[in-house]
Amino acid sequence: MLERLPEFLGNHPLLSGALIAVVALILFTEFQRLTRKYRALPPAEAVRVMNQDGSLVLDVREDNEISGGRIPGARHIPLGVLKKRVEDIDRYKESPVLVYCRTGARSAVAASQLVAAGFTDVTNLQGGIQAWQSAGLPVKKK
Repeated sequence: MLERLPEFLGNHPLLSGALIAVVALILFTEFQRLTRKYRALPPAEAVRVMNQDGSLVLDVREDNEISGGRIPGARHIPLGVLKKRVEDIDRYKESPVLVYCRTGARSAVAASQLVAAGFTDVTNLQGGIQAWQSAGLPVKKK
């Protein structure tokens, strides 16, 4: 069976290329996950991070997104200005920091930025505020 693999690959270049691309993406994603310097936790586990003394909950959504509600006690700094305003939260460099956005993608970028800025205990909320609300956890509407 393995002796026919080169023949198959030669006869189906599009399938072969797609297979190589998918395998490369999987390897790249896993490498990033294994080498990131922050944690990613689901809402139920993220609550423990929030409950630690001196912790910071950071909402990195854009201004127009927060009208639907936010996690109580969260500080709002949009991702687009986080690098410029990181000094506003410097006192939390050694404290637990929980970062969230709508789905968890932008907050992963923010978590990486915070780690690069010297923050030592950064956690990304998996699934963002959508997962938080789906879990039935409290949201403060303003």
